[in-house]
Amino acid sequence: MTHALRLTPAILLVLASALAIPLGCSEATSPEVASPPIPSYFPTPRIPPENPWSAEKAELGRALFYDTRLSGNGTQSCASCHPQSSAFADVLPRAVGSTGEAHPRRSMTLTNVAWNQTYNWANPLVTTLETQAITPIFGEHPVELGLAGREDELIARLQNEPFYRQRFAAAFPEAEEPITITHITYALASFQRTLVSGSSAFDRFMYEGDATDFSESARRGMSLFFSERLECFHCHGGFNFSDAIDHDGLTTTSAPFHVTGLYNIDGQGAYPAPNTGVHEVTGRREDMGRFKAPTLRNVAVRAPYMHDGSVADLDAVIDHYAAGGRTIADGPNAGVGYLNPNLSLFVPGFLITDEEREDLKAFLHSLTDHDFLTNPALGPPADLPPFEPRAGE
Repeated sequence: MTHALRLTPAILLVLASALAIPLGCSEATSPEVASPPIPSYFPTPRIPPENPWSAEKAELGRALFYDTRLSGNGTQSCASCHPQSSAFADVLPRAVGSTGEAHPRRSMTLTNVAWNQTYNWANPLVTTLETQAITPIFGEHPVELGLAGREDELIARLQNEPFYRQRFAAAFPEAEEPITITHITYALASFQRTLVSGSSAFDRFMYEGDATDFSESARRGMSLFFSERLECFHCHGGFNFSDAIDHDGLTTTSAPFHVTGLYNIDGQGAYPAPNTGVHEVTGRREDMGRFKAPTLRNVAVRAPYMHDGSVADLDAVIDHYAAGGRTIADGPNAGVGYLNPNLSLFVPGFLITDEEREDLKAFLHSLTDHDFLTNPALGPPADLPPFEPRAGE
């Protein structure tokens, strides 16, 4: 008998609620609607009707995602800040754009973005992958891929390449002009909806009853994670270990953002500009320091952590939440995080033993999906033509 089968009905009920698991789940994808391949225990992603998913669009988007033609000077692609080996998250504490400009925040993971409710760390207005794609390509503050004002040049780069003429025509067969900015964003979004991670040791244990790679330590860590003492699951629950999820059939969404006490530089909850959270968008004081709780899937390969990469490793993350907020003793960001007046109720602080810490880390490591990190079908296409920018680009 496996350990999965020894879970009591009460624990199963708690986990089903916390993970949004439909007990006795069936295939999530309707046969009438094209959808990227997903595990049967995931809900069907919500896909905008104006951009129905197709394999041709996804393959086109895959090529675009890895192509440096999508940067003004030809030095970066989307994958430059979202490498597959780090679960499509940046390896840098803060992103650096194609022109060398340092960004105030780090690039978020693209793990299971098909189910995101909002995109970016703290912008409640960006609610689709299609909309999100515009900013890195054409944004100027800061510069990312650096193609602002060079839309015609981007289109020309793609039109001049037979590889893309063929693939845009296949992806958008009804279009008189297949190669457009809109279609570029549609293809990128379609590829990103294939970045599905659901084959971790935790998934095999939880959904398939296979405890082979799910250690006793990880099981103890899972109990801690879902305990009211640590409170982790309140913001990192659901099948995607995030409370900011959306899917087909979900009737209510709340777009949650949270203050975790990372900063409190004036004793009244202030965060260092420009990283003021949702406040940066709304200007409302009550939104100061509110950031999204990203998925914890593949979290062990995504260091450093937090929106500004200021927390080095998983031990430091646990220290932060155990203290109920970070204390910075001196310098321009000095402050006591647990005294932040806007602190989330789910960051109360807790005591944890050394053994419990190792158990919790073992559970977090069990969320790593090694197939996702190495699957060549999610990597660069072998036939992607190289790009050599002209002098001066």
